[in-house]
Amino acid sequence: MNSIRVSQLLEDREYDLRLTLVAGERGVQHRINSSRIQKPGLALTGFTEHLHPHRVQVFGNTEVSYLRTLPEERQREVLDSLFQEELACVVVTKDIDPPPALREACEKAGLALMRTPLLSSQFIQQVQAFLEEALTEASSLHGVLMDVFGVGILLLGKSGIGKSEIALDLVMRGHRLVADDIVDVTRRRPGVVYGAGNPVIRHHMEIRGLGIINIKDLFGVASVRERKKIELVIELHEWDPQQEYDRLGVEDRFMNIVGVDIPLSVVPVRPGRNMTTIIEVAARNQLLKQQGHHSAREFAERLNRAIAEGAMRRSMGEEVE
Repeated sequence: MNSIRVSQLLEDREYDLRLTLVAGERGVQHRINSSRIQKPGLALTGFTEHLHPHRVQVFGNTEVSYLRTLPEERQREVLDSLFQEELACVVVTKDIDPPPALREACEKAGLALMRTPLLSSQFIQQVQAFLEEALTEASSLHGVLMDVFGVGILLLGKSGIGKSEIALDLVMRGHRLVADDIVDVTRRRPGVVYGAGNPVIRHHMEIRGLGIINIKDLFGVASVRERKKIELVIELHEWDPQQEYDRLGVEDRFMNIVGVDIPLSVVPVRPGRNMTTIIEVAARNQLLKQQGHHSAREFAERLNRAIAEGAMRRSMGEEVE
């Protein structure tokens, strides 16, 4: 299971969490493994069975006000019982000054206590977005990712087979480059994988004989995009006359990328084949499949019906004789 350290919340600048550490410095090494947030109002009243471990606990005005209604000794008892669970950290919103009992309990339990000026609803929304991004499953692949007719196509194949040259030809036909050589892939939500260019080489492409070129500078901002959902994988193979290749396309094949099965086509490469056109057709065909039209299967069904009808007519003719 993916997890991050609590200290990464304090280091954030992109999601504007605006967190400062108040107490429990030892707890910044604790792990967070869920993007879901909990407000422990019910747990403060004694129902600790509803408390979820390893989650960020948000104390808003309601929770802090309730604590302050209790005698100090009772506050300590409630918080000590609460912090026996393996919690990730505690965040107090609206810049509320945490009660002394809360500070002491966090120090005692080695639990990071942080404060933010954001309202509880705003903070929860932003920290969930941060955690969903940080906890997503990710990997890197050697390949090229293109946006062709709105379809995210990942080109794979051994080094030197011509992936970058095909991608350059596609860009010149008006399609868009997402990543060349290194594709960073992440699972954003169940069943969906996005690819993006590595920040170091984003918008650049290596063409043997020319070297490194900047696609954005050469062809304009419309020729590139930052990330794209991967909807089809095309694996390029050198043509092998001894190998059988799929000639009908009736059976669907898939490649598993960060736990998601993506449609896969294995395409042989040899001189004389227009690979750019083949990939454009593959993109159009994928769009048809997404709309419920599977050309190969529809053709196979028509062919089977025609064969069955012909066999029936022949059978009837033999009976008449």
